[in-house]
Formats: sequence, C-alpha cells, structure tokens
Amino acid sequence: MKSLYSILFSLWGVAALADPSFWKHEWPNTDFSVSSVENWVEIMSGGPGRDGIPALVDPEFEPVAAKSGLGAREAVIALEMQGEARAYPLRYLMWHEIVNDEVGGVPVAVTFCPLCNSAVSFDRRVGGQVLTLGVTGKLRASDMVMYDRESESWWQQATGVGIVGEMTGVELASLPSWMESWESFAARNPEGLVMKTPTFRRHYGKNPYVGYDSAARPFLYSGENPPHGIHPLMRVVRVGARAWPMSRLEEAGELREAGVVISWMGGKASALDSTTLAAGRDVGQVRVRDPSGADIGHDVMFAFAYHAFWPEGRWMLGE
Repeated sequence: MKSLYSILFSLWGVAALADPSFWKHEWPNTDFSVSSVENWVEIMSGGPGRDGIPALVDPEFEPVAAKSGLGAREAVIALEMQGEARAYPLRYLMWHEIVNDEVGGVPVAVTFCPLCNSAVSFDRRVGGQVLTLGVTGKLRASDMVMYDRESESWWQQATGVGIVGEMTGVELASLPSWMESWESFAARNPEGLVMKTPTFRRHYGKNPYVGYDSAARPFLYSGENPPHGIHPLMRVVRVGARAWPMSRLEEAGELREAGVVISWMGGKASALDSTTLAAGRDVGQVRVRDPSGADIGHDVMFAFAYHAFWPEGRWMLGE
C-alpha cells in the first residue's frame, strides 16, 4: 500500500484550476468573489476532498496517570490556560489536523499541518460567534487551508487569517501552546488531561510521511527557498514575524532576544521521521516566554513555510 508520502509526492505540480468556479459544486456557500488570494493557482488539492481529513469536535479526555500507549519522547501539543492543562498527541492530529475544543471556558482550535510542521492554537471566537473549523483538503504553499462551518470561509492555518469568503482578512487570535514530549508534559502536569484515542479507524501512532523532514524539498511547494542558505525543511521557531533556526537554539540552549526568552532542550521525537512517531529522531523542544516568564504564542515550522508567509520577516541568525 502506498504511503501518504508517496501519494502526495505523485501529486507534485497538480494545481487547482485558476478559476474558483471549479470548486463551487463542493463549496456552494463560499463567497469566492471576496478573497485575498492573488492567483488561484496558489491553491491546490492536497489529495483528500472536503472533510476527507476529519477535524475533531469536543474530543474526550482522560487523566494523565491513566493514559497508556504513548512513547516517552512522542510529541504532544500542550495547552495550559485558565488553570487547565491538556495534551493533544500528534499521533491523533497527524490524521485529523484540527481539534475543536473548549479549555477553561475558551473555545479553542488546536491545529497541526504535517507538511509545514506547523502547530498553532487559536481562539475560535470571532465577532461574537464561535467558529467550528474543518479541513478543506486544499493547500497553499503546502500549508493546510482550513474552513469554518458557519460561513464556509477559508483560512490559512499557518497565519490564522481568512483568505476566501466573508471572513477574508479576519485574523484568529493565537494562543500560547507548544510541542513537547509526552514525558515532559506528564511530569509537569500529573493532574492534567490528555486526549483519548478517537473512534475513527486510523493508524494512530504511525507516520504516513516517513522521512519527510529529511527530504530534499517540501511536497506540493513551488515557491522560493529560504534565504541565507537555510534548508527549506530546517525547523525554525517563529514568534510574530521573526524566526530563529532550531540549529542555533540547540547550540545556545537559551536565547534572550527581541523581548523573548527561547529555551531549548532535547527529548522530543520528530513526528515526520520514522515509521512510528515514538521512534523518530530527537529534534528537541522549545518554550517561548516573555521576560516575566509568561508563555508567548509561537510556532515551530519548516523554514520554507515561514518564508512563504512572512517573506519580509526577520531571520534571527545571531550575526
């Protein structure tokens, strides 16, 4: 059976038609006359259609102490707010990409785009309503295009900004969350909660993108490579419009620059390396805080994606 890696690679260069009317049968309620997309060729099919990757809504959780089956170095997305601590294992987000949840009374969306290694959490409240996010099955610069079920507008996952429909130009508020090892989260939050295994039939714990973060180039991406000789699949820590190469953070251990404190430590497995998430090579984990110690919203994404969405961003190279 072909891996998702090979299926996606075979779709390289297959872009959606430049006329959005091609999608209207699938998206009859989306207003394609309003958009910030300059050229519709930028948006292409990722393979599955609308909701072919099923986003989760109100998942079930269990106590950290009761959870079994997760590897110590296996990656989770941690969200700690309003006195609650929750872990969203990447073994589930790999197959669902969006989790619509509520934490401490705040409606949240925890998102992960495997092709960009982008993991960002958002507040789902916009203009007095609560949005429910799903997966369009479309990509832009290899990044997931989300949609909301209320207006069926399209949103860019990496930026949290509406790009098609009535929500064009609206920006979801990002929340401080981060990727870390299951061992690290559990040690810090023994009374915390972790997502239960969803009821879908998926190969949870397996990596459908084997060897992706060691590839020569990204999938379904035809944009510019990053400057300064940075490999397109180098992980970078993005805070706002700035990006720090992970290699620099690994060497320094901690950096205090541009009003933030970024700490690096080993112990987290890559989810995009080995056939199983728990066996991936160690790519480290970071926390980003302000000088007072409060967590700051950030992302750990591939360099090509940062350059695609922040082409005028500042590369923090320490030179």
